[in-house]
Amino acid sequence: MTFIPPDKVALMNDLGNRGIPFLFVVDFEGTEVCVWREEEIPSWVRFSVPMRSEPAEPSGYPPDGVRMLVHPVAESRYEEAFNMVMYHLRRGDTYLINLTMPTAIEINLTLDEIYRYSNAPYRLLFGDRFVCFSPEIFIRINDGVISSFPMKGTIDASVPQAEEKIIASEKEFAEHSTIVDLIRNDLSMVAEGVIVKRYRYIDRIRTAQRELLQVSSEITGTLPGGSSSNIGTILSLILPAGSVTGAPKLRTVEILKEAEGYNRGFYTGVFGYFDGRNLDSGVMIRFIGKTAGGMIYKSGGGITAKSDMRSEYEELIQKVYVTFT
Repeated sequence: MTFIPPDKVALMNDLGNRGIPFLFVVDFEGTEVCVWREEEIPSWVRFSVPMRSEPAEPSGYPPDGVRMLVHPVAESRYEEAFNMVMYHLRRGDTYLINLTMPTAIEINLTLDEIYRYSNAPYRLLFGDRFVCFSPEIFIRINDGVISSFPMKGTIDASVPQAEEKIIASEKEFAEHSTIVDLIRNDLSMVAEGVIVKRYRYIDRIRTAQRELLQVSSEITGTLPGGSSSNIGTILSLILPAGSVTGAPKLRTVEILKEAEGYNRGFYTGVFGYFDGRNLDSGVMIRFIGKTAGGMIYKSGGGITAKSDMRSEYEELIQKVYVTFT
């Protein structure tokens, strides 16, 4: 399966082969793909990745703080989608599915201001269309080693014994282990000696509202010689990102389209930067889009056969946040 259009694959392979730095942005379905040489990046695009970091500005603005009103999708609508994916889970059509929904928000900041003040490793401002401030790495390529860091499992850090609870949760364990297995298989399509280097470690994420604990793992492998000349091919083989789809990937994406009933667009796509030798990229979660009807925040979480509808609905809402310094 070729996920990215062949002309874009060829362009990224060519730029990588010639050691020319470039930025790429790929939507969830691989239908809208942007590739710009560094000197050709439009003025309306701003981005920051750890490899090419643009520090967030101090969040002293606005003087009276950030005000955000959240208008979640109706619980009945979420329950309808949840029941649909549970049907497929019980049939064995999917083992893990990342169900997402759009949430209408009102916020006293522009997309540009959200980008400038957000404290996140992966930030992207895409003109007047959307802003992303993601904590999640997609893949990194450093000196021929490819790494991925799937994030699965979130809990409010203020919950008593939060770390112990999320690590002990059977549902969270099943969700995380399934994604780790999927990502390991994805990397095995392009790399050799793929291993799980770190398994289920805790990241802390500070938001404007609270602190969250996020469970991650690290998976690595060694790319064959000349990996820089195959960047487009590598991305096309392993997209869409397993952590925001589920397993098995292709069938799960079909179920998601039916259950979610909306166009994800660039949300849960990926973007990244190649510096002429190495690559750094992120999954586009923590995402706010601008529409004719106002701002939309898209969020979601992994569903397994052990999931509880109410808990998953609350997690979807909990993930509607901004991360300012």
